[in-house]
Amino acid sequence: MDQQRYLALIERLERESRARPRHFHARVLLVSMGLYGAELALLLAVWLACHALLRHLPAINATLAAAVLGALVALLLKWLLWPRLPVPQGRALTRAEAPALFDALDRMRERMAAPPVHHVLLDARYNVAVLQQPRWGGLWGRRTNYLMVGLPYLLAVSTSELFAALAHELGHLGGGRAPLHAWVYRQRRVVGALHEQAQERSGALARLAAPLLDRTLAYYHAVTFVLARQHEYEADRAATAVVGATVNARALVRDTLQMRWLHETFWPTLLRHADRGVRPPFMPYTAMRTALRAGHAQWARPERLEAALAQRSGRHDTHPCLHERLVAIGVPAALPPPLERSAADVLLGSGTTRRLVAEFDALWWRREGRSWEQRYHQASAARQRMQALAAQDIATLAPAQLEELALLTTEFDTAQAARPLLARVLAQPGQHPQAAFHYGRLLLDADDAQGLRYLQVAAASERALASGAAMQGHQFLLRTQDERAAQRWLELVQPPLAGAGLY
Repeated sequence: MDQQRYLALIERLERESRARPRHFHARVLLVSMGLYGAELALLLAVWLACHALLRHLPAINATLAAAVLGALVALLLKWLLWPRLPVPQGRALTRAEAPALFDALDRMRERMAAPPVHHVLLDARYNVAVLQQPRWGGLWGRRTNYLMVGLPYLLAVSTSELFAALAHELGHLGGGRAPLHAWVYRQRRVVGALHEQAQERSGALARLAAPLLDRTLAYYHAVTFVLARQHEYEADRAATAVVGATVNARALVRDTLQMRWLHETFWPTLLRHADRGVRPPFMPYTAMRTALRAGHAQWARPERLEAALAQRSGRHDTHPCLHERLVAIGVPAALPPPLERSAADVLLGSGTTRRLVAEFDALWWRREGRSWEQRYHQASAARQRMQALAAQDIATLAPAQLEELALLTTEFDTAQAARPLLARVLAQPGQHPQAAFHYGRLLLDADDAQGLRYLQVAAASERALASGAAMQGHQFLLRTQDERAAQRWLELVQPPLAGAGLY
């Protein structure tokens, strides 16, 4: 199923869910239970085939055939029914290290009647999430529940805002008021992994099964997407019941603005230091807490909140947009105040927090140190080349030198310095896809839609740039228009990507 048909199907199902909610929920239940029925039917068919075959073989041959068939059946069942779900990764946090956090989690679970959390993991993301790992694999059997909390998140939010996120995630485990929603929400991960791994396999069986799986699971994903989107609202209601509407809304706004600021400002600022020093001037997690507080005036700005509220819900992420979540909560958007004490300070304590920050900084440098040093040496040579070209009269530069100077300036100087050089390159005869790409990107950064034209030229001239051009234009149109405009852009710039099956 292509993306246009998939989006149209979701829109139709959303209308049905609003007009006839009971009928829609019954449809979702039938579709979801149908997966179990299909697996049972497959098991029965395999058993009957083996039984019929063995009945018609002599005793000696039957023993050998049973062994061979048993191995084949085991491989078939593993291929179809037990996906390889990656075990959640992170730094295990124990009750002895964070008794206040675990006690708060216990109280919240009891209040929400949520299932137990078996493991609490710290990771490097600005996020809180739960994952259920099937113990036997596939759709059957008991599950191990993982709660993953990002250290940046603990450093950046208040205790009550962390509780809002925890309550939302426990709602996904069934701690809310909609068990069907929670069950389907969890089932989607397993089914998605089964389908993805089936698509990756080769061979005659895979080729035979792929078309049937594509048609069947495309409908399954569309139906359950609508319910999973509704479940996000249910999880928000669970969070509101625990911390109150005002705190929940404030947490959502802070999360949106701070996460974007970390992605767009904090990390790029840190990584740009690799251009000038063989070691970073500060380690990320040590600096992050101070940077978020000092940067409050940068990320908590009315125009940033307005841009966040302008984003609309997509069709590939079950999370609704910020605007729709706040409307559902019933609290108007407001800029969050500066943080007084972080959840890490309160629930982990200063000693544990310092130790964890040092661990994460050391791990980050072990992972990134080599590439940082390589970047420093490459950037030093490139900067020297840029300075040598810039020292010459620009009118005397050959076209290739002018383009080299423009691209180096784009990478190592400001947008204001790069734009006139890129424009000068594009005024030269011939194709200049790299210059067109960067010029278009800089125009979009300045909210100038003319940048789309340059990105289109770049993608058409050099296919290696098509993916980047598609992403830049897609994000711009999502921010300034809507998903249909963004989808049309994908089809224009990168038809193979846009036309690929979703599921």
